[in-house]
Amino acid sequence: MSKPNVSFYNLAWRWHFYAGLFVAPFMIMLSLTGMVYLFKPQLDSLMYHDLLTVKPAHHMLSADEQQQRVLEAYPHVLISKYLPPANAESSAQFVIKQEGREVNLFIDPYSGKVLGTQDAKNNLQAMARAIHGELLIGTVGDRLVEMAAGWGIVLVVSGVYLWWPRGRSPAGVLWPRITARGRVLWRDLHAVTGFWGSVALLFMLLSGMTWTGMWGKVYADVWNTFPAAMWNDVPKSEKQAGDLNSASVQTVPWAMENTPMPVSGGDHAEHMKHGGMSSAPASPTITLQRVVDIASERKIEPGYSITPPKTADGVFTVSVFADDPRNDATLHVDQYNGKVLADVRYTDYSAVSKATELGVMLHEGKMFGWVNQLLILFVCLMVLLSSVSGIVIWWKRRPQNGFGVPPLRHDLPRWKIATGVMIALGVAFPLVGISMLAVWMLDRIARSRFAKSAATA
Repeated sequence: MSKPNVSFYNLAWRWHFYAGLFVAPFMIMLSLTGMVYLFKPQLDSLMYHDLLTVKPAHHMLSADEQQQRVLEAYPHVLISKYLPPANAESSAQFVIKQEGREVNLFIDPYSGKVLGTQDAKNNLQAMARAIHGELLIGTVGDRLVEMAAGWGIVLVVSGVYLWWPRGRSPAGVLWPRITARGRVLWRDLHAVTGFWGSVALLFMLLSGMTWTGMWGKVYADVWNTFPAAMWNDVPKSEKQAGDLNSASVQTVPWAMENTPMPVSGGDHAEHMKHGGMSSAPASPTITLQRVVDIASERKIEPGYSITPPKTADGVFTVSVFADDPRNDATLHVDQYNGKVLADVRYTDYSAVSKATELGVMLHEGKMFGWVNQLLILFVCLMVLLSSVSGIVIWWKRRPQNGFGVPPLRHDLPRWKIATGVMIALGVAFPLVGISMLAVWMLDRIARSRFAKSAATA
């Protein structure tokens, strides 16, 4: 008698189990840190009101005068960024390097009074963003988050397959049986919230993956492109605009990350580049206020930042990572003559880059104000409930001396198309594919040993 094929249902159940066991802690972490960052405007206003708001006066100091006040209060510090007031009641902000630390310094743009400082990396929002992106452990953390996001996609696909009604009553499928108790109630909460949140979770995972260091970089290299003509008329350095971003701070939009940084110096750029001057300290001949004026002339949306040059051939970079990506702008300005070497707007992005930027802003809850925030909050809460309920279900059914891996059955036909979907996911997300092979091999080894021990018992 021929041996029946292995049921794909049980294979999907096993993969869902393995994915959930690995992903659930990450989903809880991403939801919690995401909610903190989601309400950054409100939390910042509540926690740092004295630093962020000022009383308007008749005369505002120029950016150069503000900079001078900062240097008088903190001599010998290096200024790495300037953020002009976003409105009449906002303070100005300088990011300075002090004793090896990055510090956010807030100043009243009317009186020139220094309002206070904040550690740029060890504040609530910066830490939430850094944990969300790389677990505070750099590249290794980034890869773990990327792997968890990829496995999250496997979790959603296998979960929807397992959820599929197959003739069952809508109760427990489309809505939870609230009157149930124990494991049945937890199962319903897990399945129903997982189903209704599946599309939103897929969107959150895919839009978040664009920021990852491996899959996201390949995605950006393929889709995040600009016409070569945009950069033909300016000398370029080997640095990219993405170097201005970090795990805790976003300076330039995602679409600009892999674009080349121009160099200052006009006809002398190549001489400086090859003559050893590129590593020399910057000595701009245009003022910070002149850069502010250029931004105003170019109608850059308030809320932008100015990153000054660090080397003799560096540039001033004016950038706004706008809540509405259609207002994105990035300018690179020659530090010697004030010439705008590059001016890139949303209209210059490729179609995929435009869609990605819109997705990122929706992901961060910034596109439609508080409505967008509440929508993403609801998604985060659904992910939390689904993750916690999944852990509870596993905890209640696990055996005392094992993990409770779902058993394999041999009474249903294999669904080859679905198997192909799982393989396709492994190919689409390489870290998932590699780890999927590792789990598959470990699973086979464990089952083989179990079978041998059972045969000798």
